[in-house]
Amino acid sequence: MASNGDVDISQLSPEQQSALEQYTQVTAQDIKDAVPLLQRSQWNVQIAVAKFFDGEGPDLVAEAMAAQNDIPRQPARHENLQESLASSRPFGGRPLRRARPDPAPRIVPQPPTTHRPPWLLAVLFAPFNFGYRALSTFFRTFVYIFAFLPASVRPRSITTSMTSGWKGTMGRRMLMPRDTAARFRREFEEEYGTTSLPFYEGGFAQALDLAKKELKFLLIVLMSPEHDDTESFTRETLLAPEIVSFINDPENNIVLWGGNVLDSEAYQVAAEYNCTKYPFSCLVCLTPKEGGSSSSTRMSIVKRLVGPLSPSTYLAELQTAIGKYAPDLAGVRAERTANEVARNLRTEQDSAYERSLARDRERARQRREAEAAAAEAEKRARQEAEAAELRAAQRKQWRRWRAGTLAPEPDAAAKNVVRLALKMPGNDRVVRRFANTTTVEELYAFVECYDILNGLEEDEEYVSEKPARKPDGYEHEYQFRIASPLPRVVYEPDKNATLADTIGRSGNLIVEDVIPDDEEDEEDE
Repeated sequence: MASNGDVDISQLSPEQQSALEQYTQVTAQDIKDAVPLLQRSQWNVQIAVAKFFDGEGPDLVAEAMAAQNDIPRQPARHENLQESLASSRPFGGRPLRRARPDPAPRIVPQPPTTHRPPWLLAVLFAPFNFGYRALSTFFRTFVYIFAFLPASVRPRSITTSMTSGWKGTMGRRMLMPRDTAARFRREFEEEYGTTSLPFYEGGFAQALDLAKKELKFLLIVLMSPEHDDTESFTRETLLAPEIVSFINDPENNIVLWGGNVLDSEAYQVAAEYNCTKYPFSCLVCLTPKEGGSSSSTRMSIVKRLVGPLSPSTYLAELQTAIGKYAPDLAGVRAERTANEVARNLRTEQDSAYERSLARDRERARQRREAEAAAAEAEKRARQEAEAAELRAAQRKQWRRWRAGTLAPEPDAAAKNVVRLALKMPGNDRVVRRFANTTTVEELYAFVECYDILNGLEEDEEYVSEKPARKPDGYEHEYQFRIASPLPRVVYEPDKNATLADTIGRSGNLIVEDVIPDDEEDEEDE
């Protein structure tokens, strides 16, 4: 089996190869990066997938082995001024270790579970359930109808319950992640007007996977409509032209995801990302050099922006964090591009090899078919030659046998005879007397055996006194025909018609050769 990069897949056991195949189908990670991660996960596919999406924690065993090494290797450093001051050596003490960024967990909201009451309780409370549903339906219909009234004449209770979708805390159903994102954007635009902020229309897990796959920065914005600073932060900071332009700039590679903490998914994100104050912004990206190796797949929180901030401060913090980790992402992006080019090259080479192999197989198949056809033609020609040789031998034997069965020529003084003059194909003229009862077929047999009767054909078997017998299963076909010139009449070799009835007492006849159909076709070609 071929090797991928520095990893020889043929050295893995069948169980390890199966785990590697399952892991790469789920994560689409390169094999040279997937094998070390599976080794660190003890070849457990579930643990490796969790580490790929949620990020790897520190490997205590690897750190202990690194500490015992004579020349310790320091991980790549990403520091700004604040982190440099924090990591500086204090007076009379050891240097402080720079804190690693917190991992960014992947959150998938769980659908709500519905518990059915026991059957007996359901029967007892069925009337109350029906009554509650009827009143709820009537009230919703009433609210829907009065919602179309102008705000000046609309009842305040209906206005509060119907139109405060952004700030309302009642009646917010749990939707699918994509529907929740669409509702957030719709309510955001209803509250603050149409904006050009590119909110990702999907769930948080999908946004995180997109940022990880395309090596982009995920900017998370969590809002609490009940908080006093939310409206001012949104209008003055988030919707500031420089912020909107910075987020929309393709060179910054930002995926924007927003959520209302009144929704279940955004609330879970706020809880997992330690959101203690609103408005809350968080920048997440892949940190390949923070996981202890250059091939780490850990997504980390690289910046938290908490509370109301001015547009300049908010923009400066984002620019600093992006500028800090953009080179690492660029390196990973270049590495992925190189791997993709190498993979495409291998695919093209494999495809070219398969096409060449297919052409060779096709040539071999055509050669085998040609050899089989040639062998079949040779076999058929041999069989035809054997059949023709056998038929010629049978024809020769039949002529000898038929020559011995012909009646002799009557005497010149005999009466009741038919005198015929035959012009042979070689321009020889034969005159012979035949009895009146001689059939036309016997006349044909005389012409067929004329050479043997007159000794013109040398045949040792015929010359000998051994009588010839009729060949078994042979039906003779005459290759000539006898006709009278004027008027032209062709006489067929009839075994019942006599010469006296057909020709009369005398006649001049012509023997014409018959050309077979296959020979006629060859001459026409």
